Amino acid sequence: MKFAIVTFPGSNCDYDAYRAIVDHLGCEAEYVWHKETGLRGADVVILPGGFSYGDYLRSGAIARFSPVMREVIAHAKRGAPVLGICNGFQIACEAGLLPGALMRNRSLQFVSAAVRIRVEKASTMFTNLYREGEELLVPVAHGDGRYVAATETLDRIEGEGQVVFRYVENPNGSERDIAGIMNEAGNVVGLMPHPERAMELELGSTDGLRFFESLLAGVAA
Repeated sequence: MKFAIVTFPGSNCDYDAYRAIVDHLGCEAEYVWHKETGLRGADVVILPGGFSYGDYLRSGAIARFSPVMREVIAHAKRGAPVLGICNGFQIACEAGLLPGALMRNRSLQFVSAAVRIRVEKASTMFTNLYREGEELLVPVAHGDGRYVAATETLDRIEGEGQVVFRYVENPNGSERDIAGIMNEAGNVVGLMPHPERAMELELGSTDGLRFFESLLAGVAA
């Protein structure tokens, strides 16, 4: 299985994602620069964390127009997996791959901390090795992580089971404590916490490891 890790000007978690895929899963991964117009035959696309274009305008608002995003959107429309982490979640929302938007933290402060999140849906290709209701310890690092959407959108994604992760300790004021969601088809997931930074005990948690193992198992199935 081959992964494409899309790198934008200002990305800084692309290497963490690469290590998660290559070192821990033993899969092939390639960095794909944002100006490229193809995904090099990748099966899975990762939009990594960082501060694309310095988070000018709105986080992810400029990166959404990078040439590679046309192919990322086409990849998602074909039903292939796309994972957006932190800034990647913001970009996925700006590109219309996921509903809602990520806004400034309610505290107006950058938050860098390990937080507890709860698995709300374990029957996805991204979470199949977790138990529903299981609590995970995963780091966050963002200034624009407050998930917002219109009330009718929130009601819809709740009713259709599109909330994948929810904060037990809400660090940013996200509506309904939402930490991660998926699209209706279940092949695009975005989350603000960083599972790729929770892969080793030396870093404080291995709770992110099963996220990537779930993805590997889910896509293979």
